[in-house]
Amino acid sequence: MTLAELQKQVDLWIKTHGVRYFDEMTNLAVLMEEVGELARLFARKFGEQSSKSSEKDQDIADEMADILFVLTCLANQTGVDLDNAMEQNLAKKTQRDADRHKANEKLMPKGGGKW
Repeated sequence: MTLAELQKQVDLWIKTHGVRYFDEMTNLAVLMEEVGELARLFARKFGEQSSKSSEKDQDIADEMADILFVLTCLANQTGVDLDNAMEQNLAKKTQRDADRHKANEKLMPKGGGKW
């Protein structure tokens, strides 16, 4: 699925099942809430926090999809073409960071050496 297809599917879902989009500020708050849920899951799965028994079945992919859904809602509401935005963003990063990360000693392969 392309991002354009995703945007169309989310829009259709909202119009079919969601009645209407929440306003942009509400969706931004919901996005932050969803990111927080993913952060909580990461802290328990990869970090040092322990999980409650009720949290054992949480799914990273599902949490990421929740974030993508709300982000897509915001893109639809504000007229952002996510396909175009990502193409431009990757081009910017490619130009700006062409050698930056390869020169970062913190990212060198473990055990030394170069790329």
